[in-house]
This record gives sequence, structure tokens and C-alpha cells, in this order.
Amino acid sequence: MNRARNTILRVGAVALIAGVVLTGVWATKDDFGLGRNMEIMVNMMRELSLQYVDEVGPDKLMKGGAAGIVRNLDPYTQYMSESEMEQFEVMATGKYGGIGSTIRMRRDSSGVAIAQPYKGSPADLAGLKIGDKFIAIDGEDVTKCNTEQISSKLKGTPGTSVKLSVERLLTGKVEELEITRARISIPGVPYAGFVADGIGYISHNDFTDGCYDEMRAAVEQLRQQGELKGLILDYRDNGGGSLPEAVKILSIFLPKGTEVVVMKGRTEQSKRSYVTESNPALPDVPVVALINGNSASAAEIVCGALQDMDRAVLMGQRSYGKGLVQSVLPLGYNSYLKLTTAKYYIPSGRCVQRINYSAHDENSGREIIPDSLIREFKTRNGRKVYDGKGLMPDVETSTEYISSFAVMLYNMGYIEEFLDEYMRRHPNESVDNRTFSISDEDYDEFVKFMADKDVPYQSKTRLALESLKRNSKDERYDVDFAEELSAIESKLKDTKMDNLQTYRREVCDLLNGDIILRHNYQEGVIEHTIVSDSTVLKAVELLGDKERYDRILREQDTRKN
Repeated sequence: MNRARNTILRVGAVALIAGVVLTGVWATKDDFGLGRNMEIMVNMMRELSLQYVDEVGPDKLMKGGAAGIVRNLDPYTQYMSESEMEQFEVMATGKYGGIGSTIRMRRDSSGVAIAQPYKGSPADLAGLKIGDKFIAIDGEDVTKCNTEQISSKLKGTPGTSVKLSVERLLTGKVEELEITRARISIPGVPYAGFVADGIGYISHNDFTDGCYDEMRAAVEQLRQQGELKGLILDYRDNGGGSLPEAVKILSIFLPKGTEVVVMKGRTEQSKRSYVTESNPALPDVPVVALINGNSASAAEIVCGALQDMDRAVLMGQRSYGKGLVQSVLPLGYNSYLKLTTAKYYIPSGRCVQRINYSAHDENSGREIIPDSLIREFKTRNGRKVYDGKGLMPDVETSTEYISSFAVMLYNMGYIEEFLDEYMRRHPNESVDNRTFSISDEDYDEFVKFMADKDVPYQSKTRLALESLKRNSKDERYDVDFAEELSAIESKLKDTKMDNLQTYRREVCDLLNGDIILRHNYQEGVIEHTIVSDSTVLKAVELLGDKERYDRILREQDTRKN
């Protein structure tokens, strides 16, 4: 009863505040509807707290109510509690206090192990390796803890220490370690190197705070290693982040004072223009920027501005199409609202936003901007580009097929489990990032390892065949089609052991990448991958063909649809 009374008092206070605000501000704006609906919501929360069949806390009601309020707006506008805000800050800044390692639950659920220590982090310097399993943290047994619980115990104020007991993967021995936590910065630019004579390559993962400094350092690293005749910027799968960092990165390539993005909200006061503020480090070096369907937000600002200013050729697939800007507003009691407040427009004047969220509701769903509303814009050289559907590349490449069977093996933990044993058998193996590959004998060992493992995989062809069999039976064609369906089924070889041979190349790629990761970190994996990356190879070819490169930037329009 006391708990219910406290709830009533809290909700009553909210109602009182709502009444004060309504009479003090909203009434002057003739916004009666907003105040009325606030009062209804407060009354609803009160009745639910008092009369719902099971006791329900006000925090749970608030979280559910907030989710309902923003449900029909856009997926980027959301209520964030204190804990959710902490996670958001890590994503936005790429920084946190801890030992600097990702962790994973072992496939057999026998405990939590190191998944990847970041290069140069306290975990790395302490000698922790992929596969080392946590036994105790600060004297507390953690063998039954999940990854979230372990992560919470490892994080803390930089400068403080944490005592670990870990079971070493290679020896099986339990060792005691004391590690001093540090301010961990997840690299936004994990790799830079040369992929051909004079052709540099930079991988840019996300736009966390400080990624401009990383990008500038990567450029300087390349220039110190040799003459930079051309540069490939890889923004594939970069989901964006900090807009100011994007603007600073553009200053590396565009003249000082270039307007690269304009933000516009509902009011004239919300309009804001961003210009490059420093002289470019690479004003003339030819650039190819790689994009795909997961390149979004700040990645689209950088690549879109480079395209609009005819400063780079875009290569790959159409980008995601996120032209919305979010702001984080405090709501009190350490809770926040991440709110879409504006759209951004790149130098040609276009907005790349693909979905018109204002035109959908819970019944109609999302509305893709129709072709009839797509508008034409011009780059600095007069080339035609279009709004409303993300960035269309100047040079399109096909999406490389990724076997869902191979991905399933990885997600189920079979790759990691096999390689844990592989590393025990090859403790002193030397790995060259560019040329390494497991042997045929090693792959045969993996096939044997998989012999008794369950893989609940069905190919799309198998699913389509089963659907056809059902439909033909329902529609009484099964007798007529029986011979043909039987012939198809006899030719369809998609058992687990068949798939291990059919998708051997894709599975080998995953095995090779994980082995290289264990030896040479994420940068080693990237260096290994780009050697055979067809899009990177096409970018190298284009940068070696000055006439074609210049012609694209001078006269080639992008495709509208």
C-alpha cells in the first residue's frame, strides 16, 4: 500500500507540473491538444499503477509509454534511460573505461572468453589472447556469468585496477593477472596501407570522436611510406556518427571555406551551415570512395560532398539513404530523448533521405520516396545527381555473395571452437597477412570436426522446393509434377557435408580471417581481405586510368533509379 501511495504522489507531482507548464507556456501558444493529451497520459499511468491486475512500476510504464509516443515517428527518435545513455555515449564517442577487449560466450556455454583484445590496450599488453577464459574477477567466481555481467565487472574508472583469473587457451593453466583500466578508444580508422604502386587504401569504420585525427594520421603515414598517386577511401558498412568529424575529414580533400553540409529543421533558426576550416592536406590526389547499402549518415555526408564537388569517384552500390540529424535532449532524472531535429543537405542541395517517415503510420508502414518525387541536382561540373534514395555510385559494382551457410557456422561458434583447438596445435605458426591460407589438410580436419555438429540450415532452393511441393499438392498438381519434383530433389545436394564442399571458399575465408585476427589484430584481417576484394581491385584499376577517371568526374551522370 505504501508503494502504491508513493506512486500516486509521484504521478500527482507530474500532473501538477504538467498543469503549471500548460498554463505557463503552452496556453500562450494555443496548443491545447498537447496539454490535454499529457493529462490523459498521466491519468492513464496513475490508473495502471493502482488497478492493473499485477503490480507494475512507474519506470516500466514510462519506458513503454515513451516507446509508444515515438513509435510512428522514425527509428532514430527514442527515449533513453540512464543505462541506455551510457551505451549510446560509448557508441557515439568510441571511448569507455576498461581493459580494451571484446568478449564472447563459448559455444558450449562453459564460460566467457576473450573474443578480441584491441591492439595496444591493457588487455593486449597484459598478454590476453583470443580464447582465454575468465575464471574469477576481483576474487569472485565468474564461470557462471554471462557476457553482460562480465563486461560490467571489467569496465570501470580509468586508472583503477582489476584482478583476473584466466584459463589460458594454449596451455589450459589458470593464471592470475592484475590489469590497470584505461580510457579505451575504439579505432575508427583501423587500417591504412598501399594496395598497389602509389595507390593508398584507408578503411574507415565509423565516425566516433577523434576519427578525423586518425584519418589525418593515416594520410600522413601513407605519404611517409611513399609517393601517394591515388587513394581509396573505404566507407562500406560505415553507419555514420559525428557530423563535425565528417566536416573535418572533408577538409583533408576540399578547399578551406567550402560549404559541405547544411542542416535544416522546422524553423529558420534551426538552419546551420558547415564549412571546411583548414587547408586541404590532399587537394589534388585522385580519390575513389567505396560505398554500399550500409553506408549511412556521416559516411554519406563525406562521400556525397566528395561526389557533389567532383572530388572523388564513388564506387560500389547505392548507399543506405539516411539524411536525418539527431540531437540529444535531457528530460530530467538522468533520462534523455534522442530526437530527429533536422535534415542535412550536401553541396548540390540534395538530401539523401530514402524513407519519408512523416507519411507513414502503424497501418500504412514506411513509405519509400516514389520516383515521381525524385529531383535532379547538379555537381560542380554539371553532372546529374539525384536526391531521395541515398547516394548512387558513379561506378556500380555487384554485391558479392556471402554464403548464409558459412555465416551460420560462424554465428553458431563452430569456427571459433575449431580454431581454439587449431591454435593449440599451431602455437608458433607464422602468418603473412596477405598470403596466408589454411592447407587442404586443415580444411579436411574442419570437415571431420563438423561431422557430428548440428547445423539447422536449409538453402533457399530447398525452401522453394518444399513450398512448391506443398502448393502443388494443395492445388492438385502433385501427381502431374511428381516426376519433375523428384528429379529436382535428386539433384539438390544441400546437406551439411555437401555444403561444406559447395561453400568451401567462403568457409575458408572465415577460417583464414579468424586465424589472422588471432595473430595480427583487425588490421591484419583487413590487409588479408583487400588483396582479393574485387571492388578494391576495380578501384585500383580506375585510379590507374587517368583518362577514364577524369571523364567520369567531367561528364558522367549518375543513374536515377
